[in-house]
Amino acid sequence: MTDIKKIKPLNPLKGVMLNAYPDSIGQNLNDIIQVLSLPDFKETFSLFYILPTFFNSDLDRGFSIIDYDLNKDLVSQTDIDALDQLGIQLKFDIVLNHLSVASPQFKDLIEKGEDSIYRDFFIDWNKFWEGNGSLNEEGIRIPDAEHLDKLFMRKSGLPVLKIHFPDGTTRFYWNTFYQKITQKAPSPEVILELTDLSVEQANELATKIADYMSTGKPLEEMAWNSDINTRTAILQWIHRNPSYLGQMDVNAKSSLVWSFYKEVLQKVKSYGCQILRLDAFAYLHKEVGRSNFFNVPGTWDYLARINEMAQQNELVLLPEIHAEYGLHLHDQVAKKGYIIYDFFLPGLLIHAIEKRTNEALLRWAREIVTQDFKTVNMLGCHDGIPMLDLKGKEVDGNYIEGLLSDEEIEEMMQLILARGGRVKNLYGADGKKISYYQINATYYSALGENDQKLLIARAIQLFMPGTPQIWYLDLFAGVNDYEAAENAGSGGHKEINRTTLSIQDITNRLKQDVVQKQLKMIHLRNTSNAFQGRPEFLDSAIDQVHIRWENGQEVASLLVDLDQLTFTIEIFDSGTTYLLH
Repeated sequence: MTDIKKIKPLNPLKGVMLNAYPDSIGQNLNDIIQVLSLPDFKETFSLFYILPTFFNSDLDRGFSIIDYDLNKDLVSQTDIDALDQLGIQLKFDIVLNHLSVASPQFKDLIEKGEDSIYRDFFIDWNKFWEGNGSLNEEGIRIPDAEHLDKLFMRKSGLPVLKIHFPDGTTRFYWNTFYQKITQKAPSPEVILELTDLSVEQANELATKIADYMSTGKPLEEMAWNSDINTRTAILQWIHRNPSYLGQMDVNAKSSLVWSFYKEVLQKVKSYGCQILRLDAFAYLHKEVGRSNFFNVPGTWDYLARINEMAQQNELVLLPEIHAEYGLHLHDQVAKKGYIIYDFFLPGLLIHAIEKRTNEALLRWAREIVTQDFKTVNMLGCHDGIPMLDLKGKEVDGNYIEGLLSDEEIEEMMQLILARGGRVKNLYGADGKKISYYQINATYYSALGENDQKLLIARAIQLFMPGTPQIWYLDLFAGVNDYEAAENAGSGGHKEINRTTLSIQDITNRLKQDVVQKQLKMIHLRNTSNAFQGRPEFLDSAIDQVHIRWENGQEVASLLVDLDQLTFTIEIFDSGTTYLLH
């Protein structure tokens, strides 16, 4: 391969970014580092977005944070030092909206109740809605219709988790995202404390209960062969001592929450973080009478407050937000001076390639340039392929068009579903589906597992303005992992695009033309001086895409023929001409 003069990134948003879990390749972060040290990867990546299993977590593949200490099963300080030696800058997550039920804060709350210093760290649902709703038969306060209709749900039903306290009381806490509650069988020791049974009887009953609970049937239906007092005491203990998994919304009105954020930002900075992604930040500010998603001005106030902390730690913020294009929230965030995710590009590229048209893609590309948006773009990622983001939206009685029509989005979704994708939906407070959200598939499978289509998508991505973020599985042309999705059970649709690749898998796939061509394109994007300039989207036929970057005498040009599925990249950099097609 022709050498291109290397450019050291001038700031944390220059260069190409890898995206993976610490154990996406091999068994831990050290295995990924060994791969990045191979000659094939020389000067390909300047940035690495490491997903939050980097920290201690227990649910939602890392996004249910227990604490922000290093997950020593997967990462070490030696790994962080090695990435620094490779010249790779780091991007991490802070999950602003929630913490795990296994976090020290929530565990302290459950143990001590009102005596816990964290009693206001999380949101007591009934207390939040006091005076604005009525209790149902379960004791949950149902907000008045005028408030309930404004809530934006990420799952069916109310966003609450019922928590049992040691004193026998229960409370409901705000839980926007995932939760899982399981009952645990009592040990023989617990049964001995609760009953007058002998040691032998307690052992037999403990085994019987555990075996019955493994069937999934209600324990009340078991043939106990015990007196009513024994049965009642054990059932009460089981109901009061469930095993929780859940992402509990924090109460940003608590000063302790902001002290916690301050500590986290200092901690991630100590790990070498330069870019900090704000996961679920738009759900953080909650106020009666407003939506629980991006309400204003509260959301802006919180964002400014966290940004002040970030600047003190020399961190660049990347707020993560999914919303319909018609709302123009992306525009509002960008105008505040923040970098934004280009969640529109993945769907627009599939549409352009499958429909052989550049219209929607170039409309968005030119908007990025004219509005001077600072973006991070992608094809696939740890989540799904965004669909809701492409839609139009009615705002104040006026309908603002999306980047694609509803009919075009539906046609594209049906195509990806026919190729094995899974759909993630959004729900109303009544549990009914109100909208699709995203579709889960590997990007390669979404494109019909066609090498040339993947290469064209990658080429356009790399020539788009913004920082290209590369999902590891896309790079290696990963296909839908149906077994992983099925094994993950309900809500496991995301696992279809999270296959762990072994070192042998990498060795084998590096021999594939589709992988090597992507690596060459990534190397060019990461090192060529031309990309330090500005892009121009040249006029072309509707079935062509022609993008040119110019920086003084150095030029990078991409010409794509969507009809013939061909492309040519030409780089003139430091007196050297390089061609790739």
